[in-house]
Amino acid sequence: MRARYGVPLGMAAAGAAGLLYAAGFEARSFRLRRVTVPVLPSGMRPLRVLQVSDIHMVGGQRKKQRWLRSLAGLRPDFVINTGDNLSDPEGVPEVLDALGPLMEFPGAYVFGSNDYYGPKLRNPALYLLEKTQGRHGLNGNPPAVGAVHNPWEDLRDAFDAAGWLNLTNTRGTLKIEGVSLELTGLDDPHIKRDRYDQVAGGPSDSADFSMGVVHAPYLRTLDAFTADAYPLILAGHTHGGQLCIPFYGALVTNCDLDTDRVKGLSTHTAEGRTAYLHVSAGCGTNRYTPVRFACPPEATLLTLVGRE
Repeated sequence: MRARYGVPLGMAAAGAAGLLYAAGFEARSFRLRRVTVPVLPSGMRPLRVLQVSDIHMVGGQRKKQRWLRSLAGLRPDFVINTGDNLSDPEGVPEVLDALGPLMEFPGAYVFGSNDYYGPKLRNPALYLLEKTQGRHGLNGNPPAVGAVHNPWEDLRDAFDAAGWLNLTNTRGTLKIEGVSLELTGLDDPHIKRDRYDQVAGGPSDSADFSMGVVHAPYLRTLDAFTADAYPLILAGHTHGGQLCIPFYGALVTNCDLDTDRVKGLSTHTAEGRTAYLHVSAGCGTNRYTPVRFACPPEATLLTLVGRE
């Protein structure tokens, strides 16, 4: 009996333990990533940017809310929210409560697909299938049917009222102690709402520093920002792979970005130019897959310094 049932039972126990760890501990083990990026013009003082992304708020996530509120203690120069704040149509008040202290700082935001639409239960294996076929979101897939519409307008109105810049296919400018920061943003490429032609042309001569902001780091958007000479691009969406293999890394990115750049700081090259790219692994999960493995939830404090 031991020979016949011992191995299957052992595998089942290991699987259950892994699931308990992924859902009960790691998905709530919030971390702060610190990154230094040499992108500012020579002589400009360093700037501290707090990036929050992929909160995917569901009612009752008190630990996540407390952790997000605590990030205000970092005293960033400004905040960038790269979208997917919601995973529950009723989650707007809790998102705003969690981000309330951060909304006292200058900031800007773009939305992701989960701000507009509620998530649907789907087989996680589909992400691997879509990777092999080059289909992600509405890029190669048919339009969604019966999608739940989230109250994203309430989120937008609250962010706007706090003075955060709405970067939906547009540009905006922040003034930080006399420094003019130009932010160029796109709506979510994952659901084909990006319109780069509306913001094309590269950084303005009047800005001291310019950067690009987008939710999902699709290659077409990274190519466009980089070719237009933006030195830095911030994105989210990937969840860092969410379920990773130790000592190997992510299996999917849920877009056409390669898995080597699924999270953290890297570079992107297009048309002979190179930009820094930072992809946040985010601090939440889809409500139907509330697990993370070898990929803890995070926010990032980026310190921008002068170019070497």
